[in-house]
Amino acid sequence: MKILLIEDDQNVASFIRRGLEEQGNTVLQAFEGTTGLKLASQDHFDIIILDVIMPGITGIEVCDTLKNEKKINTPILLLTALGTTDDIVTGLQTGADDYLKKPFKFKELLARIHALHRRAT
Repeated sequence: MKILLIEDDQNVASFIRRGLEEQGNTVLQAFEGTTGLKLASQDHFDIIILDVIMPGITGIEVCDTLKNEKKINTPILLLTALGTTDDIVTGLQTGADDYLKKPFKFKELLARIHALHRRAT
């Protein structure tokens, strides 16, 4: 799979990227929302993993732009420390296809990515 990872925490991003690449995936990475939005708009990805709290535009704003303005069909998984019911509902209503709270187990992240990809194809 070709995956876009938009995550400002370089340690978390490195952990995710390394794990996904070890599974045979291609991972492009952005460390803030504006760059991630640009990459997502210019290329095709099988999955987008998107942090919510980032400098500049938030993951919610990126998700809203991609799903509601640009009308992309790429599944988006929000990965964030925000975990209240209201946070989750906001993310899903904005257009995210799944929501995973940090801290997380890589095995669960991988299972969610595969489930999203399976539903999208």
